[in-house]
Amino acid sequence: MTDLVVFLGPPGAGKGTQAIRIASEFNLAHISTGDMLREHVKELTDLGKTAKSLLDEGKLVPDDLVIQMLTERLSHEDCLRGSILDGFPRTLPQAESLEKISNKFPVRKVIVFEADQEELTKRILLRGEISGRSDDTEDSIRVRLEVYQKDTQPLINFYEDKRIVTKINAVGDIDNIYKLISKEF
Repeated sequence: MTDLVVFLGPPGAGKGTQAIRIASEFNLAHISTGDMLREHVKELTDLGKTAKSLLDEGKLVPDDLVIQMLTERLSHEDCLRGSILDGFPRTLPQAESLEKISNKFPVRKVIVFEADQEELTKRILLRGEISGRSDDTEDSIRVRLEVYQKDTQPLINFYEDKRIVTKINAVGDIDNIYKLISKEF
């Protein structure tokens, strides 16, 4: 059985940065579903070919296909000590689909990164300047944060009902935030 820890939070909250660091420190696998999906497409796996055809049509990859990829990924040896999920689930239906594999891969803890919209906007704009991403505009950021709030709040409630949520103030010094998170492991 491989325990899962879910990192939830709005864009720009530092989930990826902290997930990489925590995974390394505690010898856990860091699984970004976006990276996993891109890897399947690049490697032209059967699941990747299916995902690519959907993406080429402008469609979202359905949750059941992501769960198939995730189940396959969680069976790798580096996941035996546990895994951090970064970017999945994002919606209540995704959390419910994750429950279907919980007998083998239970969600043990959910860490919710909290930061106010002004701070997140500043971070994402700075990240966009550094990386040259043109999609990081104030308008696009506002929309992404609204979508996060609408889709993810029910997900947080779902996990709070299971009493496995820890909320972390994701504003401040990266090392201090890391210390708060590492206490949960």
